[in-house]
Amino acid sequence: MVNITINGNRISVPEDTTIMEAAKSMNIHIPNLCYLENVHQFGSCRICVVEVEGAKTLQASCLAKVYEGMVVDTNSPKVRKARRVLYELLLSDHAKNCLSCKRNQSCELQELGKTLGVEETRFNGEHSEYNLDTSVSITRDMSKCVLCRRCVTICNEVQGTGVLNAQNRGFETVIGPAMDLPVGNVNCVFCGQCTVVCPVGALKETDGTKKVWDALGDPNKRCIVQVAPAIRVAIGEEFGFEPGSQVTGKLAQSLKTMGFDDVFDTDFTADLTIMEEGTEFLTRVKAALTGENASLPMITSCSPGWIKYIEHTYPDLLDHLSTCKSPHTMLGALTKTYYAEKISVDPKDMFVVSVMPCTAKKFEVNRNEMKNNGLANVDAVVTTRELAQMILEAGIDFKSLPDREFDNPLGMSTGAADIFGVTGGVMEAALRTVYELVTGRELPFEGLHVTPIVGLERIKEADIKIEDPLPEYKFLDGVVVKIAVTSGLAGAKILMEQIAKGESPYHFIEVMGCPGGCITGGGQPRSKDPDVRMKRLKGIYSEDESKTLRKSHDNPYVTKLYTEFLEHPNSHIAHKLLHTHYTKRGKSNEFVEIKYLLDEVMPMSEQGKKVEIKKKESSQKPAKRIHEDLESVRVLSLQAEVNRLKKELSDSMETIDILKEVMSDLSKKPS
Repeated sequence: MVNITINGNRISVPEDTTIMEAAKSMNIHIPNLCYLENVHQFGSCRICVVEVEGAKTLQASCLAKVYEGMVVDTNSPKVRKARRVLYELLLSDHAKNCLSCKRNQSCELQELGKTLGVEETRFNGEHSEYNLDTSVSITRDMSKCVLCRRCVTICNEVQGTGVLNAQNRGFETVIGPAMDLPVGNVNCVFCGQCTVVCPVGALKETDGTKKVWDALGDPNKRCIVQVAPAIRVAIGEEFGFEPGSQVTGKLAQSLKTMGFDDVFDTDFTADLTIMEEGTEFLTRVKAALTGENASLPMITSCSPGWIKYIEHTYPDLLDHLSTCKSPHTMLGALTKTYYAEKISVDPKDMFVVSVMPCTAKKFEVNRNEMKNNGLANVDAVVTTRELAQMILEAGIDFKSLPDREFDNPLGMSTGAADIFGVTGGVMEAALRTVYELVTGRELPFEGLHVTPIVGLERIKEADIKIEDPLPEYKFLDGVVVKIAVTSGLAGAKILMEQIAKGESPYHFIEVMGCPGGCITGGGQPRSKDPDVRMKRLKGIYSEDESKTLRKSHDNPYVTKLYTEFLEHPNSHIAHKLLHTHYTKRGKSNEFVEIKYLLDEVMPMSEQGKKVEIKKKESSQKPAKRIHEDLESVRVLSLQAEVNRLKKELSDSMETIDILKEVMSDLSKKPS
């Protein structure tokens, strides 16, 4: 342990502790911007500087480690002045359209200014030239970027995709893909994790709300909405509920109140996915055991970010993917066929909206593979954050809403479908059904939870031995089924390398594109709660455990769908509507020509050009009076200008001294 003094108070902390962590243990908050606990400590913003006795310069508290006898002042006059100057310099090269920014009142830069007491910026220097880059999923507005590099860390170290990096140097630095390419043209998987950690409005989901509002206002459209499993334990956070709170009933009611004709549940087709995917898995295993060709391990296919990743990075291993579409595109396909026929509505007059925790879903619905009979399965995707904004815009008091059930026949689900929202959930749901179909017995785990794959670890695995199966599955007797689960693309890379080398020991693998699964998808509410992932996970499992039916094959509406329409799992019509194929893209998109851009990249200087309106000169006053007024104004203006320049000179001298200290500190930091 190390003994230090912070703001006059002594404390003992572990040797490897940073000043910021030590201060936090004493309930002292040090303002910061680029820091992200347990993820990103880079020290680029220097807002977190503190004064350390004996040090020549101010120290970045997120990086500086404590040492025996250290004396720290986190709030000295020198520190406060430095923070204010650094903040003002950040603002000098930042777009100031806060009132129209999507992050208004939820912006960390804005909040920091309030904390530091900065109400205006004195510096109006040269502005960097930036582009506005709009893809189908993610919009990059680099005029708002503060170069914190959080997105770089999440993209490179957490997800391992390496799309975003600092390009150029000095004043020309910009965060983005190499060669200033738009994200829609590179191997970005649109997972949206960068939009979650961005402290400002530089990275955000591409707006999908306008298209939805237009459809809701069109009397000729039948508007249908569906909700993903992870939404119900997260959207409440936007309205003051604790993370993980189950607000399913209020969610369904809010959508009906907004004007949707049908409010369905993606959970229904999560159950359907298990029937299709489970049958596909058993077919492949049987083929492998009887000497036929079969691609094992089979890998789940419901995460579009993961699908795009394997298409770019492992295009020769696409045969390992399940051919099942993701649940929400399945539901879209059924809505415009099965349901349209039931209610005698032309599918062309239907507008299907998916509320998803995922920005990659916006890309997915633009894929040519997600169409049937020339119609897109899903017409628009809005994220959890976007839906919350729409509810507010509609003037709906979410907290006071009564609970409502989803509409049938595409609204009923089992608990197995709920757990699709968390890492390990798809695999557990599949095992609940597959094991019982094969043996005639329930899955032999307490509470039906496959405990080895429950939790937030990067890679989890389990073995299940098949004993005494039903006669038609005798070929599985004694087989030990090996499974693996991963979330986040860095984990997926580890498992894919095993497959590429022919060393994978698994039969079935679940991959989710975002760490923790859909509960922390790129479109979910941004949270400062360090336990938010675990709270949402518990909420998902509570939803599952509250259901009477907890196995997908027990869903009566799924059974009815097969009887009335699909015939049986993996039937010809099921394959036509519910299954798909994939596209070899390559690391540099060398195998495809399609681009996922909404607009060509446009210089910020051409965005929202101001129209100068000249006022008419008044001719009512005599010319002499006008001249006197102008002279009086000119004198007052000159006096004000002199006073301003005097103050600016004083401030500039102080700023130069602070910048010298900061630059001296940065020059010592390893590159």
